[in-house]
Order: sequence, then structure tokens, then C-alpha cells
Amino acid sequence: MIELANDRLTVTSPHTHPAARTSIEFQRTLRIPDDGNDYPLPAGLGRFPLRHVEDLGDRVPDAWRTRKGIVLPMWRSEALWINFAATDYPWALKVAAGKRCAITGKPFTMDLHDDDQDYVVVPAQPWLDGFAVDKGRIRQFVAMPLGAGYTVEEQLTGTAEWGGLQIVAYPLTAARFEQINQARRARATELGFGNADAAVRSFDMPMAAAPSPSMPAPMAADMGMAAGGLMRQEIRPDPYGIDAWDTDQPSRVYVHLCDAAVWRHVTGQQPPTVPPTAAEYEANGIPWFEGYADGSGLDGGSDLAGIKSVAEIGKDNDDVPYADNATVTPGNVKKVNPAAVTDGTW
Repeated sequence: MIELANDRLTVTSPHTHPAARTSIEFQRTLRIPDDGNDYPLPAGLGRFPLRHVEDLGDRVPDAWRTRKGIVLPMWRSEALWINFAATDYPWALKVAAGKRCAITGKPFTMDLHDDDQDYVVVPAQPWLDGFAVDKGRIRQFVAMPLGAGYTVEEQLTGTAEWGGLQIVAYPLTAARFEQINQARRARATELGFGNADAAVRSFDMPMAAAPSPSMPAPMAADMGMAAGGLMRQEIRPDPYGIDAWDTDQPSRVYVHLCDAAVWRHVTGQQPPTVPPTAAEYEANGIPWFEGYADGSGLDGGSDLAGIKSVAEIGKDNDDVPYADNATVTPGNVKKVNPAAVTDGTW
């Protein structure tokens, strides 16, 4: 079961175990330069507002009302990252964009696969920032209008049918949870994993106010996920094994991406503020983060290895998809590795 409250999705599976609970947030963030360089993780700049599709009536496309789920607003070429709660109860989460797996690039299915792992495991994976294109590297999730040729869905399928994000969550089986819970808690405490690792990426900064455009028609709202700049991020392998997951108790949600320019028409509310440029990010001294990495992460998805970024497609098409794509040198980089306890003289 998935519930929406305070712009956060809470996932529970009481039929599996009373403690089977986690949460998912969609964080606004800097769109890193799409310049071929690898960048650390940018900070979270606050949660995107989320709304139930059913609450928006006929102001959204018919397909959205059929698929149901939730809606969030994004500006063209805006980026996001997905924050997974650091919870005591492990979950396997499948994340797709335009019904293409963000880990492997393969078509979306409800099944879990371990021969080519197509899911992330919470809490081992505290966040996901994009498409896994190579070992230890992702291409950032960047919103682009569906049908303009930029989305990963369009690159891999030649069609612009689905857009948005699709998430499926499976809890650990109750038997496995009871078997490993005490040991996992002890190990997590020893290594320092916990809410601090996720929370440290949050940061508040003043940003430019959202423009107030004239109200366009709602059919222009649909957005999909394209591949942005390169970022250093490992996708953690499943430490429990494929048989540990309760595949009889899936919870899933369709996340529709609404063009922020029509958000006011759809919801009656102003869209979020315009995200900062990389230069503004640096000028404000906002930190970057180097995530925990030991080289044991998954290889990138073979179907994703050849996808083009937004900047590359724009160059091919003589288009300028970004208003600003200047290279920056991250100056304030913080480590978010597990906190080791050191000893001294005593």
C-alpha cells in the first residue's frame, strides 16, 4: 500500500510484517552541467509537491486518469533525485522512466531479476539520481517534454507513449526479516548508516521566483525523463538475494511529470521556484557530496550504455535544450561515507 502525505510517499505492507514500512521523496536539485565531466552528488533543495491524479479532474490528460498515481511539476530541463528512507525494514524497489528500467534500460516488468539486477535495495541504496550507464556512474534524471525526442524512452523505443516514472516496491519476507534483523541492526549501527546519510543532502537556498506565464492548454503537460550530465554514484548489489523478497505483496505507483508551466492551470497553485544554475549553486557555497563507494557497485545497464544526453541530442539537432550548461568546478565537496569510529591515546 502506498499513501501520500506531506509530499512524501509512505509504503507499507502489513500483510507481510507490521514493521514493513519505508518512504520515498522526490528532491529538487541542481541540474549538473551536461559537459562530459563526472560530478559529485548535488544537494537536495526541497521536496517536489505531489498531488493525487484523481484530485485534478479533467485538467490532466485522459491517460493520466486511467493510470492514476500522483503528479509532480518540473520545469523543462529540471533535475530530480529520489530519496529512499533509511528504514529498519529492507525493500526492493524497481524504478523505471517511460517504462524503461533506470538500472538496466530493459522494458519495465513487475518481476524482480537478479541475473541482471533491475532494482535497488533500501536502505543499502539511500538515493537514486539517474540512469545507471556505467559502473559507478549515472546520467542525471532530467525532465524534458514527451515527444520532443530527448527522453530515454524515446531513444530506446522510438515512441513517446508513457513518460513519467514508475516505481514498484517489494518488502523483505517476514521470515527473512526476523532471521537477519538483529544482525543487520548491529552492523548498521557499527558502520554509522542511518537517517543522517540521507538528510545531509538537504539544503535550503533562495531561488528565483517562478514566472507567471499565460495559461496554456493542459495537453502540453506531459513530461518524460531524459539523460543529463554524468554523476558518480554506485548502484548497490542486493545483499539478501532474490528469494528474500515477498513478491506476492507488491506496491506500485505511477509518477506523472507535469510541465511546471501548466501546473497553475492543473492545480490552481503556483509552481515551485526556478532551480538554480550551476554558477549560482557554486556562488552560494552549496555543498556537493561524495557518496559511499567501494567499487562493488553494479555494472551499468547494457541497454543504457549508448544513450545520448540532452546536450548531445541537442547538438545533433542544432537545438539549444539548456539555457545554461556552463562547466563548474565543485569547490565544497563533503564525504557521506559511513562514519568510522577512531581511537586515540588513553
